[in-house]
Order: sequence, then C-alpha cells, then structure tokens
Amino acid sequence: MELKLLRITTGIWLNILDNGLLDATSLFISEEKQYLLMLHYDIYPNPGMFNTIEEGIFRMSKNPILIQEIIEVLEILIDRIDFKEIQISLPFVQPLKLHSRYTRDQILVAFKMNTFEKASSNRIGVGVAENKEINTEILFVDLIKSEERFSPTTMYDDYAVNELLFHWQSQNSSRPDKGKGLSYIQHKENSKIILLFVREKANDEFGNTMGYVFIGEGELKDYYGSKPMSINWELKEPMPHYLWKDSAKLAI
Repeated sequence: MELKLLRITTGIWLNILDNGLLDATSLFISEEKQYLLMLHYDIYPNPGMFNTIEEGIFRMSKNPILIQEIIEVLEILIDRIDFKEIQISLPFVQPLKLHSRYTRDQILVAFKMNTFEKASSNRIGVGVAENKEINTEILFVDLIKSEERFSPTTMYDDYAVNELLFHWQSQNSSRPDKGKGLSYIQHKENSKIILLFVREKANDEFGNTMGYVFIGEGELKDYYGSKPMSINWELKEPMPHYLWKDSAKLAI
C-alpha cells in the first residue's frame, strides 16, 4: 500500500483515538477527501450505509481497542515498505503512486468510479473499468489465473515481455476493426489513457485478497489476433523488479 495513504489513514485513526471525533475540516482538500473515501470503502464496502463519510468513520470511534489495533497494523505496514514510490503525470488529479499496491475499490475511488453514494458496476469481477469523463480505462490483471474465478473464455494470456513491455490479452469479444478493440488501437489518437494494475494472483497463501500494483500508463506498441486480441503495452516506467521477475516466468 502507498506510504502517504498509510500515513494519512494512521493520522485519521490517531485523531479519532485522541479526540473521539474526526476533525473533518482538515480533510476538505480534494486529494485527502479521496483518501478518506478510500478508507471508507476499506471498512464499509457497501455504499449508502451512512449519510456522510465522516458518519461512517465516526461509528468506529466507539471501539477504541479496535482503532488501536488498526493503528498498530498500519505502523507495521509503514515500516515494511521497501520500494520507491513514483509520481505519475496525468491530465487530472488522482492520489495513486506508481509501484504501490491498492485494492480494487481504492483504485475505483481514485479514478472517480466509486463515489460515496454509489459503487461502480465495474467493482465486481475482473478485467477492465472505464471512466469516460476523464477518458481513462483501467486494466486489472491477474498473472496467475484461478479456474474457480475465471471461465475458459477469460483465462487470458498476460505477462511481462521485459521490464517496459507488457503483453495483455483482451476480453474474448474484442476485435481490431470495431468497438473496444478498435478503441485500444486508436487510444493515442483519441487521447485515451490506458492504466495497468497487476497482481500476482487473486489470493495470497493465507486466502486473503491481494491488491494490485500500479505499473503505470501503457501505450500500444503492437497487436495481433482477434476475439481475443493480444496487445503489447509499452510502459513509461520499468515494472518493479519483484513483479517483473514473477511475470516474466509466465512468458516461457
């Protein structure tokens, strides 16, 4: 998880623990409100349970022991961060950093597809999520597919060719002459942003859902095939070494 997100989240819980209430006025700048909404989805995955974000966060202030445990876990996670976060330049404001790991809901909040009032219809399942207002499409990639979660038509062939080139296979219906497939081919001409989020597999060895690593913006280098299409996305920053190493094994 991103260092700034962990620190802001820890600060929120410390504020609740010390004061019993959250000083919401300090959170009204745009970026930090997004962090607060990301935190809200971490705790309450179903929208509409409360009238405001603060009301949901305040609910937990009644359990100081739980809050203290959350703070301790967050402090451990901060100490364990062993990679360098990288800023990404996009034509709109968003809080995520390259090479940090995020949950699917956190990603959808960051790109304004999850709001406080409504969760995106893209939040369940795998594949892609698109926000047409900011002309951005997100690709969610599991390197190791699970037959329990993927049907035979979605066991896509995704792997790193090298540290700057990622091979991705589209949905089974995509074709290069129309629709979604054509939008990938023409994404640069149409100023459409393609962002890649990759995780090793859906669940870790303890059965916990794994987050996605933000590997950045992809530009189409080449493609082949139809239904599905195979696309090589060129990255602007090299993949983290540990992820590149795991992903490259799948290309063999």
